[in-house]
Amino acid sequence: MVLPPDSPSDPLKFWLDQEHHHYLRPEDHGFPATLKEIHSAPVHLYLIGHLSLLQGPMLAIVGSRHASAQGILNATSFARALSQEGLTIISGLATGIDAAAHRGGLQGYGKTVAVMGTGIDRLYPPENRALAQKIAKQGLIMSEFDFGTPARPWHFPHRNRLIATLSLGCLVVEASLDSGSLITAQLALEQGKEVFALPGSIHNPLSRGCHQLIREGAKLVENIADILDELPGHCGKTRENPASLQENFPPEPPISPFPSVECLRLWQNMGELPMTLDQLAKQSNLTMSEVALMLTSLELAGHAVWLSGGRIQRLVHPHPGFP
Repeated sequence: MVLPPDSPSDPLKFWLDQEHHHYLRPEDHGFPATLKEIHSAPVHLYLIGHLSLLQGPMLAIVGSRHASAQGILNATSFARALSQEGLTIISGLATGIDAAAHRGGLQGYGKTVAVMGTGIDRLYPPENRALAQKIAKQGLIMSEFDFGTPARPWHFPHRNRLIATLSLGCLVVEASLDSGSLITAQLALEQGKEVFALPGSIHNPLSRGCHQLIREGAKLVENIADILDELPGHCGKTRENPASLQENFPPEPPISPFPSVECLRLWQNMGELPMTLDQLAKQSNLTMSEVALMLTSLELAGHAVWLSGGRIQRLVHPHPGFP
């Protein structure tokens, strides 16, 4: 996705000659009508992937770049389930919740759309390169910025208006009170779109942005039915060519059972916030070696994850459910 240093005098033509590369202006067929109506409408769009996704129903899933392991799991699970219902998941290709939403979206019929805050030839952040390549093949990547445009702080709020405008609504998974994802939610609200938020622990700073949205009228979400009920007529698995959309569509990962009753009890003692091994041993009235052995089993079964600083966090596998 980077132009070579010796690219020809017409970089756009060189770029368009590559497979699945597209360039749209407002007067072109396929340019999203809703983007023509917003303030500071984009003058053009650079796109890589399947343009047909611009015509389907989209739901934005956004949240913190510094998401918790539980937040990543929630975003992936909800995106997968909603994509399996035919909604295209749109987000901003950032680390954390955005990346998780894209990964989940790729696993359903609806796929995913990534809106970049840089030129389409300047991937940011670079650690999402493999994900971006997968989206380019199975979904759609888009940018309104010209070639060579680097990442700048003000580009990302500007990008968020496209995400809000293209979507039917916005789900915020985790967000602090100063999170940029709240900008997307606010823009969606101003456009009369539905805003949804996942609640969390009152002790988790990444829950406070979601709780603020809920206080202000966003719908509290516990399963995908809470979202689909607000979007009647916009979902469904019927597509023009559903068989082609099932390529690389893996089954939902199975949830491993708890290794033992003792492991389940230890998991229940962990609570929602990360803990150290010593804290968990004292709280569970077990020895450090007993706790360490059970944590290994829980981690292998996918019910816990080690974090930096020697802390462990339990994982609650969400069951988004179908209506």
